[in-house]
This record gives sequence, structure tokens and C-alpha cells, in this order.
Amino acid sequence: MRLLRSTDLALRLLMRLAVAGDASPTTREVAGDMDVPYTHAAKVVAELQHMGLVDARRGRGGGLTLTGKGRSASVGALVRTFEGEGDVVDCEGATPCPLNSGCRLRVALRRAQEAFFAALDPVTVADMVAEPTGPLLLGISKGPRAV
Repeated sequence: MRLLRSTDLALRLLMRLAVAGDASPTTREVAGDMDVPYTHAAKVVAELQHMGLVDARRGRGGGLTLTGKGRSASVGALVRTFEGEGDVVDCEGATPCPLNSGCRLRVALRRAQEAFFAALDPVTVADMVAEPTGPLLLGISKGPRAV
């Protein structure tokens, strides 16, 4: 299973904000640090803000901050939200699979997908930035370093 770019960016953005300390990087700064287009980062930030995981303030003194809910958010829940609940394979597409009515592969793939999510459920954003990851994240940021 491969994550969508938006899922990957959401996870990395939350990790980056988790180690930001008192700094409040802007969406543009975070996009630059992660080498992604600003518009893509802005869409992900908007979704994270809608979910209550990130506070985004405009103007002077503005920027992004991780909320308490964001710090304790389950990685499994985040991945489910960004990836959607769809099947791993599209059996109903433009040319429906002729085995659709009796295929066991679809069920097996659904179970595997749920096992993947379940393995991520107990992991939180705070867990992802525990030693040694947190200091490494600070090292790749181009902006001011939090201590």
C-alpha cells in the first residue's frame, strides 16, 4: 500500500509542528522546508485545521501551531481520513472485474488494509517525534531552530 501525497504531507507537517516549540512557521515556510508546492501544503493545512489538529493564524505574528488534539492524534485515524475508506483495488471500475461476485482477493485485501490501519491506531503524533526523530526534524528545517 502506498500513501497518497497528501497523507504523507499531513503526517510530516504534524511532525514538523510537534517539534517547533514556540516557533509558528507559516504554510509557505513549511512547504519550502518540505519541498512541496505551496498550494498543496495549503490544502493539507486547511484539512488539518478543519480537523482541529492545527491552528493557523494569518498576518503579523501568524503561523501554524499544533493543537493538543493534534499532538495526541492517532496516526491510524489520520491515515484513514486522508486515504479514505475505499478498497485497495477498484473491482467496480469502468471495466468491472468478472470475478467480482466470487472473488476472495478483495476481502483479503480489505482485511490487510484494516490490519495496516489498526497497527497505526495506537501511534500518536507525539510518539512519532520522540527521540531520536525530534532532533533530526529540527535539523532539516530551514527556519529558526526550536530548543
